[in-house]
Amino acid sequence: MKKTFILCVFLIAAAVLPAQDIIQWRGDRTGVYKENGLLKSWAEGGPQLLWNYDGLGEGHSSVAVSSGKIYVTGMTEGKGYLYAFDMDGKLLNKKEYGGEWNESYNGTRGTVTASEGKLYLISGMGDIVCFNESDLNIVWKKNIMSDFGSENIKWGICESPLIVDEKLIVTPGGKQHNIIALNKNTGALVWSCPGEGGLSAYCSPLYVGDQQTPQVVTMTAKHIIGVDIATGRKLWSFENINRHNVHPNIPVYGGDNMLLCTSGYGKGSVMLRLTDGGRSVEKVWELAQLDSRLGAMVKIGDYAYGSGDANRFWFCVDWKTGELKYKENTLPVGNVIAADGMLYCYSDRGDIALVKITPDRFDLVSRFPVTLGTDQHWAHPVIYRGVLYVRHGNTLMAYKIS
Repeated sequence: MKKTFILCVFLIAAAVLPAQDIIQWRGDRTGVYKENGLLKSWAEGGPQLLWNYDGLGEGHSSVAVSSGKIYVTGMTEGKGYLYAFDMDGKLLNKKEYGGEWNESYNGTRGTVTASEGKLYLISGMGDIVCFNESDLNIVWKKNIMSDFGSENIKWGICESPLIVDEKLIVTPGGKQHNIIALNKNTGALVWSCPGEGGLSAYCSPLYVGDQQTPQVVTMTAKHIIGVDIATGRKLWSFENINRHNVHPNIPVYGGDNMLLCTSGYGKGSVMLRLTDGGRSVEKVWELAQLDSRLGAMVKIGDYAYGSGDANRFWFCVDWKTGELKYKENTLPVGNVIAADGMLYCYSDRGDIALVKITPDRFDLVSRFPVTLGTDQHWAHPVIYRGVLYVRHGNTLMAYKIS
């Protein structure tokens, strides 16, 4: 009887816990969080603020979660720091890892990636750093400029490292070492791909594992590129140019051979279809209006949702055809994530909105202003176990949304 009771308690607990126990860039890089039981509307002043921490320094990086701890980075007096918090917002540890970007839109950029007891980040100055998760001691460190013959870009390296099995994939953007895989435990070079020789473009790489040739997909300055994950061989490239060689949005993969790649600065969106088992691509559609600069997109069902940049609207488009389903400007543009039938839109003016997912209209249910923090509203929010984590410069906030 006792064993049966314990088993029942365990099964009930497992049923209410989310599937994503490690949160990296945009959850699992899709921006769609696997959570249920979330609020469908908020009080007038927004959901309950559980806690906030003021003291991160400058930065735009998002929260990562692993082993029941919250990790985020920030810059103080030109130095980058990795912070570890418990789920109640108590600071557990803080580790300095080197210089950070302080030339324009100062602060940390890329989000931490966790894997098997280690944490990984790339600084705005191009340092790839591996930490022990238990004590934040540095295990190994490399620099993509000095070690791989690349150069920094106008607004500093902005990338969240991708880990697939034992490989850590990053994009130095050098002529020879354009996209590389390192051994995640030692930092040793596993393979190097020259790509098209273009600079890094602020884009975090994506893993597409369901093709005959599993691959890494990323955007460099003038191209979208697919690389064989096993060997580093370039499989395909597709020219993709905008005015400033800036492509911060991670591609969105639909699991149907379709890749949505979105950029601002006059470019817009292009949908590619992987063909020949992933060894080549073809263009399906383009939409210049859908020009998200750094807000990313989410795919829900047969539709994609996100905002523009110069085109300051929130959009819904048909995933397969690119047909515009709606455009709405009742909320300033920004970044977007999704969970449990709702969009969470964080505008660049500091509003957070809860929007019902429907292709019929931009169905805004609730919104509230973020009044804490500093500088730009660029960090993408994170959802974990019924809590919405919002980073605004110097401040990290935790809101109860379940």
